[in-house]
Amino acid sequence: MALKLVFATHNQHKFREVKALMPATIELVNLTDIGCFEDIPETADTIEGNAQLKADFVRNHYDLPCFADDTGLEVTALDGAPGVYSARYAGPKKDAIANMEKLLEALAGKEDRSAQFKTVIALSMEGKEVMFPGICQGTIIHEPKGDQGFGYDPIFLPEGYDLTFAEMNQEEKGKISHRGKAIALLLDYVRNNF
Repeated sequence: MALKLVFATHNQHKFREVKALMPATIELVNLTDIGCFEDIPETADTIEGNAQLKADFVRNHYDLPCFADDTGLEVTALDGAPGVYSARYAGPKKDAIANMEKLLEALAGKEDRSAQFKTVIALSMEGKEVMFPGICQGTIIHEPKGDQGFGYDPIFLPEGYDLTFAEMNQEEKGKISHRGKAIALLLDYVRNNF
């Protein structure tokens, strides 16, 4: 029988990306599937803190095994910004295009365009709470390329590749991405402990 796990997200892009990485032994559902339509507050000042807030919310309100993630793009020349504020960088609407435009503007004239995507997954299951980090190093390019993925994917060129995340298919991205690395650690833990 498949283990049912809630991924605490309403983001369908993110859900599809993570579901594609799941083995057949895990039935992945999202917040919509469990009837959770509340706007879960992300008020922590760290990526780890926001992931934990979301996992705790689902655990406390629905009593279901779940995990939540939070991701930030950390740009070296901007002292790690936008970081924990990545989704709302250009304002509360979470507008991906406006976020990219603001970031490219902030980097205008800067030579160092190195950056990293950081994901932290917080698992809350059977009384255990565990965190799994994933990091992907790369560079911010000068203009968007590709129409796959979401968020900052069109301007993020992962280290050692000549395609942006938005030019890769889901399988390619899943093997090297920050989220893919964190999910791999999560799956190892679940396989070995449940």
